[in-house]
Amino acid sequence: MRKIIFAVMITFCLTLQLISATLTLDIKPQSEDTALILGSGMPIIYDLKITNLGSGDSISFYNYFGSDISPKGTITIGGGETKDISVAITPRSDFKQEGRIKFDLYIKGTTGQIVYPLMVNVVKLENAFEVGAEEFQPDSNKVSVYLKNLIDFNFNNIQATFRSPFFNFEKTLTVTPYQKESVEVTLNKDEFRDLMAGFYTLNVDVTAGSQKATVDGVMKFSEKDIVTSTQDEYGIIINTKRITKTNEGNVISKTSAVLKKNIISRLFTTITPEPLSVERKGLSVYYSWEQELKPGESLNIVVRTNWLLPLLAVLLVVAIVIITKQFSRTNVSLKKKVSFVNAKGGEFALKVSIVVNAKKFVERVNVIDRLPMLVKLHEKFGGEMPAKVDEKTRKIEWHFSKLQAGETRVISYIIYSKVGVLGKFALPTTRAVYEKDGVVHESESNHAFFLADQVKKEVED
Repeated sequence: MRKIIFAVMITFCLTLQLISATLTLDIKPQSEDTALILGSGMPIIYDLKITNLGSGDSISFYNYFGSDISPKGTITIGGGETKDISVAITPRSDFKQEGRIKFDLYIKGTTGQIVYPLMVNVVKLENAFEVGAEEFQPDSNKVSVYLKNLIDFNFNNIQATFRSPFFNFEKTLTVTPYQKESVEVTLNKDEFRDLMAGFYTLNVDVTAGSQKATVDGVMKFSEKDIVTSTQDEYGIIINTKRITKTNEGNVISKTSAVLKKNIISRLFTTITPEPLSVERKGLSVYYSWEQELKPGESLNIVVRTNWLLPLLAVLLVVAIVIITKQFSRTNVSLKKKVSFVNAKGGEFALKVSIVVNAKKFVERVNVIDRLPMLVKLHEKFGGEMPAKVDEKTRKIEWHFSKLQAGETRVISYIIYSKVGVLGKFALPTTRAVYEKDGVVHESESNHAFFLADQVKKEVED
């Protein structure tokens, strides 16, 4: 009897030991909506809090859903111990199904195994994000755009290119599950000054792993009426005034301009474009413009007043008066001219003539002329004979004791050269030094020259 009781007790203890040795785990997932990006090749990450309700054991993981799983090998977990374990499951390369999918995770211990169901939300990359921007106006310098993660998936270092009619830039972002990542963009107004108010598409090209997708959003460009006016004026003789009206808003705007001129300046004024109306009030004339401007358009008015012609007329009158006065003050005038002469020996020869005219009575008149280089003086003189010829200084002088008012004397001489002359041959001016009422005065002739291609043709300036 005792043997039977002992055998029953041993059997009961063995059975109790087997029961207590069964794998018993309490598993709590940290997320209820784990996501997978279809075709990305990135693993699904499950963060599990596992508590061993039985005795100590070594556990490992496997499944038939994916092609690979980690952690590999075994993990020791003591009785009553809780561990946080991240299980990464890499889906098969041929996996194409979208939506919420349920599959089994197998956890194997030394005393048995359990099956734990998992859920995964399989989405395409373009459905994982939302993009948008804050409302902004034409005078805004910056705008905030955003990329929002709609799923329980951690995107690390993804490349995002933001494209719109207002900007184009690229940025590397890390977006945690359900996070909204905002980026502030500096606006260049020249890039959208022609755009009307309204809604515009915002495109974001996202690259995550081997996957690329474009996500579309909307930007609101708010209405605002902005017309700026600038005026620039420069120049004195040719005065130019520029008036510019620019529509810097994003709606069609009407603009106007009025310009005032007097009745004299208007005679020398040109205006572009033609004014809409011209109205005269007293001594003033008013020009008016009115135009509708689209966003980015400008009304450019150019008013140019040319005072050059009236100024030249005034200067011409002044010059005539000055020349007349100066001429009237000149007591002795000298006029010099030159002409070609045929020489018997074939030399190059010129006849130089000087006309001396006394406008008033003068005394002790000395007429001084200089010979050009490379020429010689012929011994034959016409008219008055020179009082002095200095070959060293190449100077010729004529002396007159006095000249009556209106008296004219003609002086001439011949120069020649055995060396031919090409082009323009210029002669020095002739001077006259004289006395008038005991005061010494001086006069000078015109410049005379000869063109070598002219023969027997008198030339003077």
